[in-house]
Amino acid sequence: MITETVESIEEVTLTKPTLEDGKSMWKIVNDTSLDQNSTYKYIMMSEFFSETCVIAKIKDKTVGFVTAFIPPEDPQVVFVWQVGVDPNQRGKGIASKMLTELIERDNCQSIQYLEATVTPSNEASQSLFKGFARYHDTNCEISERFPYDLFPSDDHEAELNFRIGPFNRDRISG
Repeated sequence: MITETVESIEEVTLTKPTLEDGKSMWKIVNDTSLDQNSTYKYIMMSEFFSETCVIAKIKDKTVGFVTAFIPPEDPQVVFVWQVGVDPNQRGKGIASKMLTELIERDNCQSIQYLEATVTPSNEASQSLFKGFARYHDTNCEISERFPYDLFPSDDHEAELNFRIGPFNRDRISG
């Protein structure tokens, strides 16, 4: 668990989610422009993927989360499904701190790459992942992952794949 000071007074605590955190994760999604999933998705991620999910709290209030998993076909990758930060807490580096917490965990020590998909119009997420790669002094390769025509309705853009890595484990741990 990492405790970081954000701005000058508020402490952010980063932990693995519990089942009870599913509701607060869902609430953050509903307060943002993230793709909405059912509450069940967040409870399920907390139950079955807690080792690769991160919760950020300030004074016991959830202010951010990362849902992620290690694909069975590619155990050197951690795939980030969603990163959510309370709109009132944006711009404080919480998302980057959660991603760093994720790749520093014991169960992610063999991870060489972090991947996520981002729509072309989501400039905030693109900046997050590009900045994360720069901070960790590694590559950020961008390619099309899920083309527009895979989606059943016209309201979903293509999804670009952001592949960050390989990670220098000496630098991350040190």
